[in-house]
Amino acid sequence: MSLTYLQMVLAVLSGTVVGFSLGLVGGGGSVMAVPLLVYVVGVDNPHLAIGTSAVAVALNAGLSLVPHARAGNVKWHCALVFAGVGIVGALTGSFLGKMMDGQRLLALFALVMIAISILMLRRGGEEGDPSVRLSRENLPRLVFFGFGAGALSGFFGIGGGFLIVPALIAATGMPMLNAIGSSLVAVTMFGLATAGSYAWSGLVYGPLVAIFLAGGIVGGFFGVRAGKTLGRRKGALTRLFAIILIVVAIYMLVRSLILH
Repeated sequence: MSLTYLQMVLAVLSGTVVGFSLGLVGGGGSVMAVPLLVYVVGVDNPHLAIGTSAVAVALNAGLSLVPHARAGNVKWHCALVFAGVGIVGALTGSFLGKMMDGQRLLALFALVMIAISILMLRRGGEEGDPSVRLSRENLPRLVFFGFGAGALSGFFGIGGGFLIVPALIAATGMPMLNAIGSSLVAVTMFGLATAGSYAWSGLVYGPLVAIFLAGGIVGGFFGVRAGKTLGRRKGALTRLFAIILIVVAIYMLVRSLILH
């Protein structure tokens, strides 16, 4: 494919939105990136949009991880176990996802977005245990939730932040802030695993990745800063973002059903 100047501008703006989301709440990257690439930038092939977004989101998540790590928000042992197991799930899920019809895949993607948003709304601003560490008790849960989140991440071609954050909290009971920082380890690794699978199939467009990433770097910088400033209102931000996701998911679902 080739990009028009308008598509390039829209790609930069879309990347900024995705980067801001990743920096702010550790998720929403590909959840927002796929519909933005398909419906705003105008990528005709949903599988190409998924593969391209996976690369861009993985790189953006890696950049957003740095300031969170410096602030001590990352529970490294829990995050690495979760991510390591999740990569196996991501590779399995991406193999299955490429076998499905593109519009049907987007419709299922929208349903998953709605389900995750409802879970986020139900949790609200619950607090967790900031001293949580890898243990014999939470290791089996980390393996279970890690593989499950990875499989869904790969299947739908998403970085998985909004799958990983609630999964990490469910597995370990860590606070939201630590789950956000730790999730970026898995988002980066899941995204790279999924991206590698799609790239092998020729479903990644390099120039669009570069343009999207440029916007993501700017958005991520401001997202991390906003997250620090609004940290005490994280519950409110999570609820607001969940509502936005539901609106986007409904739009995607309607469009997919109309086009199918």
